Amino acid sequence: MRRLLEKISGLFSNRSKVGIDKAGNKYFTRNEEVDGVMKEKRWVIFKKEEDPTSIPVEWICWLNGQRKKAPTPEEMMELEARRERVRQNVAVLKKEEQERIAKEGTKGKRVSTGKTSGPDLKSFIQQFPVPSEGNDVQESPSTTGGLRNPQKSLAEKTKDQSESSEATGSGASFRPGTWQPPT
Repeated sequence: MRRLLEKISGLFSNRSKVGIDKAGNKYFTRNEEVDGVMKEKRWVIFKKEEDPTSIPVEWICWLNGQRKKAPTPEEMMELEARRERVRQNVAVLKKEEQERIAKEGTKGKRVSTGKTSGPDLKSFIQQFPVPSEGNDVQESPSTTGGLRNPQKSLAEKTKDQSESSEATGSGASFRPGTWQPPT
């Protein structure tokens, strides 16, 4: 009970006001000893109801310890002016986009409904040759871009593996390599 009273009295006695934001929320800090280590405690007292969404980003960063110094009123004014410029730019861009869409609509072009369509698979499929009756399509390494041929014969694969001095596979497919002493 005594510790609780000390904490309550300490909350009011050694706190220092750091700042106030545009919404009227007040920010405080105090140094407190926790397990023998001095730590800085930071908190906010809301002007009206407790609405965490009313806290500006800069103050949230300060409360979470992501910034060491509290935001200054000058900094807050600069950032608010910058945010207003961004809002105005977004409004201009939206207006230009609406005008462009309206202009394209009068020319008989298709207007998007906001849904995105999938990729054009017809052009993708046309890139691959189709084998005719009984004839397999053979591609040279230059047409495949030097990619590995997935239909490589099993004999070539085992030949490549047998030439290797490295162990291959795992579990039941493990093949020990051929070790040679260094020369």
